[in-house]
Amino acid sequence: YTKVSIVYIGRAARNGANIKNRQPLATMFVSAPNALDDAYCAIIEDELNVNKLEFVTDSSSFISYTFKPQLKTLGPKYGKLLGGIRAQLQALDGAAAKKALDETGSLTLSVDGTEIALTPEDLLIETAQKEGFFAQSDYGVTVVLDTNLTPELIEAGFVRELISKLQTMRKDAGFEVTDTIKVYITGNAKVEALFDANADGIKHDVLATDVIHGVGGSYAKDWDINGEAVTLGVEKNA
Repeated sequence: YTKVSIVYIGRAARNGANIKNRQPLATMFVSAPNALDDAYCAIIEDELNVNKLEFVTDSSSFISYTFKPQLKTLGPKYGKLLGGIRAQLQALDGAAAKKALDETGSLTLSVDGTEIALTPEDLLIETAQKEGFFAQSDYGVTVVLDTNLTPELIEAGFVRELISKLQTMRKDAGFEVTDTIKVYITGNAKVEALFDANADGIKHDVLATDVIHGVGGSYAKDWDINGEAVTLGVEKNA
């Protein structure tokens, strides 16, 4: 596995948890065959917008697994034994069974004296997420996102969204990448306060020299930013 697979699985986890990549998260836990060095971890943290990546040896504290027989494949082969297979699968330690399946590619059961090797295609695997976390597995790797959002993380998410919207407006207005601008903001006291509290960073990223509270700009647009309606305007400096 590589950092690419972790990023791929992490993005799938964000989609599954319905959290946009511009919303920072505190921690991402990774259960994988081996840990990556700090340089790779820093790249992954940046790609997935998480403050900290932590490798763990076992993801069972974040997610549980239950197994059922896949009737389409097992029915024709083990019709009479399906009841015994189902009972044994229900009694499994889900985390241990999932680990064995990932490492060896099969689960071995003994039902009425018959040894049966079950592959992933023979199984319906259901996962249950621990509240506040979202897990996604593939390539023998499990990524768990801490989806608990503190006020600080929510504010950082708003800032990223504001920067993204203003960058989009710069492009749509036809400004050159080196043009400095004035920014206008109005219509939402909460978003305006967040903007003011983070004005230096936003101005730096969008090349703004001034922020004006009110309607204005050569190009203005109404936005929904994380459920908050606000009007932004941009104007190129003379």
